[in-house]
Amino acid sequence: MPPEQTAFFGGILQRLVFGGDGEQQVAQLSHMANRHGLVAGATGTGKTVTLQVLAEAFSRAGVPVFAADVKGDLSGISASGNPHKEIDRRKALIGLEDHSLRGYPTIFWDIFGEQGHPVRTTISEMGPNILAALLDLNDTQTGILYACFAIADDEGMLLLDLKDLRSLLAWMSENAKALRQEYGNISASSVGAIQRRLLVLEEQGGELFFGEPAIKLQDLMQKDFSGNGVISLLDSERLLRESPKLYAAFLLWLLSELFEELPEAGDADRPKIVLFFDEAHLLFKDMPKALLEKVEQVFRLIRSKAVGVYLVTQNPMDVPENVLGQLGFKVQHALRAFTPKDQRQLKGVAAGFRNDNGVDVFSTLTTLGVGEALVSVLDEEGAPTSVIAATIAPPESRIGPIDASERADKLKNSPLAGRYDDSVERESAYEMLQERAEAAAEAEARAEAAAEAEAKREKEEARKLKESRKSSGRKSNRQSAGEAFLKSTLRSLGRSLGTRIARGLLGSLLK
Repeated sequence: MPPEQTAFFGGILQRLVFGGDGEQQVAQLSHMANRHGLVAGATGTGKTVTLQVLAEAFSRAGVPVFAADVKGDLSGISASGNPHKEIDRRKALIGLEDHSLRGYPTIFWDIFGEQGHPVRTTISEMGPNILAALLDLNDTQTGILYACFAIADDEGMLLLDLKDLRSLLAWMSENAKALRQEYGNISASSVGAIQRRLLVLEEQGGELFFGEPAIKLQDLMQKDFSGNGVISLLDSERLLRESPKLYAAFLLWLLSELFEELPEAGDADRPKIVLFFDEAHLLFKDMPKALLEKVEQVFRLIRSKAVGVYLVTQNPMDVPENVLGQLGFKVQHALRAFTPKDQRQLKGVAAGFRNDNGVDVFSTLTTLGVGEALVSVLDEEGAPTSVIAATIAPPESRIGPIDASERADKLKNSPLAGRYDDSVERESAYEMLQERAEAAAEAEARAEAAAEAEAKREKEEARKLKESRKSSGRKSNRQSAGEAFLKSTLRSLGRSLGTRIARGLLGSLLK
């Protein structure tokens, strides 16, 4: 058995070597890789190469990797590296004997479908919690969004894309009075505010992201024929530029989906998948407190599903304290301390390391060179090791991006080619509400037609009745001479009696 491997609960425990200081190698133990980690440092200090080296190590250990490629630089992991004297220097310093230049199995993804396979999920799978944070809704609007999901569940409607959500919100506004007793007040102004946010999201790529076929988790958790973990790269350069909130929402969705879908793994000898979230501070920026508490809980519990999460950011202080405390593995590249605030943050970072060897962490953090870092890993018992200053190993794959033709060739030969290219439409809330509206319009039209027919029938019956009465009466209205004399006599007698009665009454009162 190779020296970097030992038996572990019937499996193989591996030392994932990623650096050294000339005297000892530094390695992540595979069965501790689900305890999460942090890669931090100022721009240009080597974070991307560290991420690349770690992803290669996990792939060699048979662990699938998902990573957000925020600058396009990570795409080089799919191609063989080029010889360089700096690679030779680091290999000799660290003592890497089996280092060989090669590319790693890689699948490219892109929400916009330009630089990789399209990435989609459904509104229903995203859920109201993350969606409310993505849309930056207030408490009232969030409540309406929750009601929208509840109505969809109660009515058996699928919320697949943005038009489903918009149509259901419009229906809720139109039927607010009938829905109030069961789902609470649904104000037209709040629904309108949500609709406007959805229009903005649509312009930022939401129309492409929400829909089907939705990405399947198993397509992110593959191995190649040699047993290497496949590395999935999400091209995030345009996404971060145009919609950083959508980027953060997708990463949170992926984390929550893995938590919900994967079974408990117990004491695994390695993770089932490892996630690298670059620009991690965006995950927590302006996050509502209620959602942050849930995210902290997921970070704590997802370890039992054999999932490792590695946050990549410029400053560890950008990560909430309760999350930062769960990151046992730390690689800290150089930081700058130009202002009093920078110095205070630097002291906080230095205080986060276990330091049994008397390393001047504060001073070292400001003097580290490119590709150098302060490192602390977890030992076999899960305790942090004492910090050391180490040089990061060189990657075996190419440093820097591949070109457009290389990417196109890899997409063409991808095992997932064609699976996600074309969107699929099936009956969902939009279609169901359209059918209801059409059925209601048809029923209304039938009712109007019936009412018109009834009115016409009544009118015809009235006409016939009138004609019938006319035909049964006298044929002439002229009076005979005797009739005229009798009527005239009666009228004269009536006038005479009436005058006499009135005079008797009023006359006696006027005397």
